[in-house]
Amino acid sequence: MHPNPIFRKTPDARALDLIRARAFGQLTVHADGQLHAAHVPVLLSSDALTLDIHLVRSNPIARALTTPQDALLCIAGPDGYVSPDWYGVEDQVPTWNYIAVQLRGTLELLDHATMRDMLDRQSAHFEDQLPKPPWTTDKMTPEVLDRMMRQIVPCRMTITDLQSTFKLSQNKPDDVRMRAADGMDTSGIGTDTATLAALMRTPPE
Repeated sequence: MHPNPIFRKTPDARALDLIRARAFGQLTVHADGQLHAAHVPVLLSSDALTLDIHLVRSNPIARALTTPQDALLCIAGPDGYVSPDWYGVEDQVPTWNYIAVQLRGTLELLDHATMRDMLDRQSAHFEDQLPKPPWTTDKMTPEVLDRMMRQIVPCRMTITDLQSTFKLSQNKPDDVRMRAADGMDTSGIGTDTATLAALMRTPPE
């Protein structure tokens, strides 16, 4: 996480909103003397204490879960390049604005009997946001579904620490930050820069 405290003032509730909305991140575990990373969909519990995750059975992280493992999950929001010209003041340098949340905790393997329920809850989280009747596992041929579910394993991460960075040019005067937001609005160098520009105009306090 960025060390500047001005970018670290975001309330945890706002960071949790990002986790629920994005619901996808990079999971990192140190096991067998190596670092292993996997990009995974995640489902935050209603009490924000745990994350449900499923992994391909052959993933090294899944194979390492014979015992619970310390884990780090990083979730990124919008990001974008900031040109010094946008500030309208002299002696500025390029930078990159972004939103990121880091969660640390303990990752453990769950009983495989919970896999169907986890898959149903994870898919419902996304399907309910689409303008169509939701897909459900009931649409699958039972034998095909069982065969596919045998290839994935359910895991749960118990969260012990949450840190976030909302780097939105809060270290600049308001008028300078607003000009930078206008530049970001039309930039396109990054991910979802229009959303990032809107956040720059109303950063967390």
